[in-house]
Amino acid sequence: MEKVRHPNIEKYFAVGILVSVVPVEEMEAQRNQERPNIILILTDDQGWCDVGFNGSRDILTPNIDNLARQGVVFTCGYVSHPYSSPSRAGIMTGKYQQRFGHEYNVPYEPDNDKMGTPTDEVFIAQLLKKTGYRTCAIGKWHLGDNEKFLPHHRGFDHWFGFSAGGMNYWGIPQNEGGRLKVRRNDELVEAKDITYLTDDFTKETLWFIKENKDSPFFIYLAYNAPHAPNQTTQHYLEKTSHIEYGERSVYGAMVSAVDEGVGRIDSMLTLLGIRSNTLIVFLSDNGGRVESADNRPYRGHKGMLFEGGIRVPFCMSWPEQIPPDMRYDKPVISLDLFATFLSAANITPNKELDLDGVNLLPFIRGENKEAPHNILYWRVAGGEEYAIRKGDFKLVKSAYKNKTFLFNLKVDEMEINDISSENPELFAEMGKLYQEWNNKLVMPLWTDPHLDNVKKEQKALLDTRTKSMSRTENK
Repeated sequence: MEKVRHPNIEKYFAVGILVSVVPVEEMEAQRNQERPNIILILTDDQGWCDVGFNGSRDILTPNIDNLARQGVVFTCGYVSHPYSSPSRAGIMTGKYQQRFGHEYNVPYEPDNDKMGTPTDEVFIAQLLKKTGYRTCAIGKWHLGDNEKFLPHHRGFDHWFGFSAGGMNYWGIPQNEGGRLKVRRNDELVEAKDITYLTDDFTKETLWFIKENKDSPFFIYLAYNAPHAPNQTTQHYLEKTSHIEYGERSVYGAMVSAVDEGVGRIDSMLTLLGIRSNTLIVFLSDNGGRVESADNRPYRGHKGMLFEGGIRVPFCMSWPEQIPPDMRYDKPVISLDLFATFLSAANITPNKELDLDGVNLLPFIRGENKEAPHNILYWRVAGGEEYAIRKGDFKLVKSAYKNKTFLFNLKVDEMEINDISSENPELFAEMGKLYQEWNNKLVMPLWTDPHLDNVKKEQKALLDTRTKSMSRTENK
């Protein structure tokens, strides 16, 4: 693979961003007939209400909100799994990841050439690259640590980031004797060359945009913020100094770092005259983590199949093709991005891809008045937990609660009232639909401690509730 020479990117990130001397209007006219640039911005464990466009009042996200105002907000935007790694596998393939065995988080095992998204699955970057796009993956990967699973072997021309599910924000080596490090393609990046990972990922993105401004490009920017560990800088803490709860303040500062990065990227695209023909998507990989995130008004959090674990902040902007200030209320899912990106790039998908996602553009434009999906499905831990949404009704089998629920989301978006006993026929029908889908799936290729973690979390919850009700000896 051709190596990408990495210049001094600071000159594109500091006070004065360098741009071509060609007038913006002329550059814009030259590109109007070209295929769009595509940027997918993925955050990690960010809560539904941790962006202004979904109602955040304590964490301010002016740049992300501006991106949302430039296009469409998906008020009912889902991901295909409540955990990071399977969710990302679904995004990259446009298919329910349970169909090819990627149902658990990938443990960090770089010597294991079986543990990662199977290499016979086609990634969106591979198709875009074949048709002339320059492709780049930046940030957290989490789709396999063995060399053959890494981004620069899965359709990406350039990669800067780390392979596993979590990383110290200062680039300090982690896992198994410090083997997990930040990499730039085949080269390790020393911790001394890392400033703060969120900022470094933004800088790398700005560099790649500048280097490839004259050809269509696809950037997968996967920030690991605001995933733990809670680490930030004084600069970003100043943006959340009004939050008096310490952990929430740090979490908010991590979100602020992402927001500032989004603003710099938007500014770079605008100054280069290519913003109007750049399709940008912003979403989180799953619901907000249990500590510090805000998933209101929804029940649950990361790891759960209640709405708080799978409904995420989700917006899309493409000024040349999508009107501003839109809100789309019908259910969509992250699997749809694959087909949407292919359509935007004028690529007709091969039927052999057998995608589960659909092209969202006709629905956004009002050309198709139907719902993009009649039914959406979820399965976790080989079926120990599952969910199905059909219309306004949602069936949830929860290992946390050791119970299967039926909810009407139209009148009960908080999933408080289980209506299964009053609707036995609907309950049975939804269960049958799930089983029909489940019969087409394969067993997971590996496991993780999900069920053990569920038991520990539920016990801690019950212990806390019990303790709060007990009388003290001195009362």
